Amino acid sequence: MSISCLIVDDEPLARSLLTDYVKKVPYLNLLDATSNPLAAIEILRNTPVDLLFLDIQMPEITGISLLKALQKKPLVILTTAYSEYALEGYELDVIDYLLKPITFERFLRAVEKVNQRLTAPTLSPAAPKSLPDANVQPFVFVKDGTKLVKLRWDDILYVEGLKDYVTIHTRTQKIVTLQRLKSLEEQLPPDKFIRIHHSYIVAVDAIDVIHKGEVQIGTVNIPVSDTYRKAFKDFTDKNQML
Repeated sequence: MSISCLIVDDEPLARSLLTDYVKKVPYLNLLDATSNPLAAIEILRNTPVDLLFLDIQMPEITGISLLKALQKKPLVILTTAYSEYALEGYELDVIDYLLKPITFERFLRAVEKVNQRLTAPTLSPAAPKSLPDANVQPFVFVKDGTKLVKLRWDDILYVEGLKDYVTIHTRTQKIVTLQRLKSLEEQLPPDKFIRIHHSYIVAVDAIDVIHKGEVQIGTVNIPVSDTYRKAFKDFTDKNQML
């Protein structure tokens, strides 16, 4: 199966990198790579596109605004250097969210999700509408010293980063592993976790109280930094009971 794709990114180097990555994958067919989101809208209106690689921060309009403007949407993989937009992107049902600089390995994982979505058998109208996705695993293995520890997403409370190490705080233990916070962030499901600080990612379900620029999880208070404050406020506003 051939997957037609379109790249929209105003950064020449990012556009070139994604173009090279697309050419390495046999089943991807690149229709165009453009820096102009308005031109991209015309392509999407007039040409069948299966997959859209979409940058978020662009001069004319943001990728999120472009996505909201489309009546008929292809499958979308967002690309950006700003992790605070992840939650808003996933509320628009994007397939994946790639943080720059993007490695080919991470690119390939995202593309495989698209391939699986497009090649999955279609459910008949009589079939249940809500079935578990067998491709989404509810856990990850992390290295703790000389052993691998299995962690379920639902058991993680928050993650703290310090240079090349992260400390994963769960309901029962703390695990210190050699890994950068950004690398771990790419593995965490963005509908379950949100970054609120350069050094902290928190589990959405674990948040007990939000007060005066801090998030309380149990007895621990974690600050929300200025960089992530707006994205976090947008998230809480959307989930606030009136």
